[in-house]
Amino acid sequence: MPQTKPHILLGLDFQELTDLVRAAGQPSYRARQLFEGLYRQRAAGLEQVTTLPEGLRRELAARGFAAGTPQTQGKFASADGTVRYLLRFPDTETVETVWMPEGDEGETGDGSEAGDEERKGWRRATICVSSQVGCAVNCRFCMTALLGVKRNLAAGEIVGQILAVLNDQRVPLEGERVNLVFMGMGEPFLNYENFIKGVRLLVEGVGIAESRMTVSTAGIVPRIRDFGHEPLRPKLAISLNASNDELRDHLMPINRKWNLEALLAAAREFPLRKRERLTFEYVLLDGINDFPQHAHEVAKLLQGIRAKVNLIALNPGPEIAFSTPSDERVHAFQQVLIDAGIPAFIRRPRGRDIYAACGQLKKVSSF
Repeated sequence: MPQTKPHILLGLDFQELTDLVRAAGQPSYRARQLFEGLYRQRAAGLEQVTTLPEGLRRELAARGFAAGTPQTQGKFASADGTVRYLLRFPDTETVETVWMPEGDEGETGDGSEAGDEERKGWRRATICVSSQVGCAVNCRFCMTALLGVKRNLAAGEIVGQILAVLNDQRVPLEGERVNLVFMGMGEPFLNYENFIKGVRLLVEGVGIAESRMTVSTAGIVPRIRDFGHEPLRPKLAISLNASNDELRDHLMPINRKWNLEALLAAAREFPLRKRERLTFEYVLLDGINDFPQHAHEVAKLLQGIRAKVNLIALNPGPEIAFSTPSDERVHAFQQVLIDAGIPAFIRRPRGRDIYAACGQLKKVSSF
């Protein structure tokens, strides 16, 4: 007999869980127990939600309900402590999620961007989260683009990646200092509704503050405007990667739909909070977009925007037709921006040896 597709609970919000337990003839307070069990307590299965009566857990399981946390199909550790996870969903599709202890790829610069945690010596970690199976944006320097896109991830699949990694890393339920960057596989703003619902569940359920989250977009201009009006909003990073339309058309074909004029207009209109800056990410490709002239053009583009720039020397990979620039070229580019009054930081690569660095995620089961 063919297996019945399970009804996945992870991804349902509190109201949806309330409707479910009421339909099962249960009092509404059971929804709070189920909500906290799935998200705050990070239960991998219904049997672990011990605040629910055993009979109710059995009934839900018999009706085909399951928590829906993804399974770890592969796990690869870098020499620098980074861990790349290959996670499998019930429909057998997989994505990659990255754990970076002591923070993300990091920034090297004048030190002015160090957060309170770093100043006080707190230990922290960052999880890089995927939003789609593959990616449709087709940036020429990104390994994920070679996959194309298969489908969007549901809100529960976005949240499930984080729960799976937190559980595997044995992060305590209370007091964790984990940052999230939605910079893995996929373009989050092409899966906007599920991404936003995932953020809401992470804040209200798992207990990770929106101030500890950053989302990166390649430049989906209408969604940048929508995002600025969200009541719960992570910080925003925009992948720039070129200083003029001709070059950006070549490197990022999405620029042909929303060019730099449109993108920078949306950035200028974005409602920043107190002390908040927009982040612009710039992947440096040797001999392509890394000349001082390009840095001067970037400085001109960003004039008047409360922003900082993260510089990322290309993380190389198979089938990528670009090279990594020398440290000298990267530092020269940074200095032009600093001299123009724009905070510029060089991202320290993490997990390059296991294809876990920025732009390297490609559902690789071995290396």
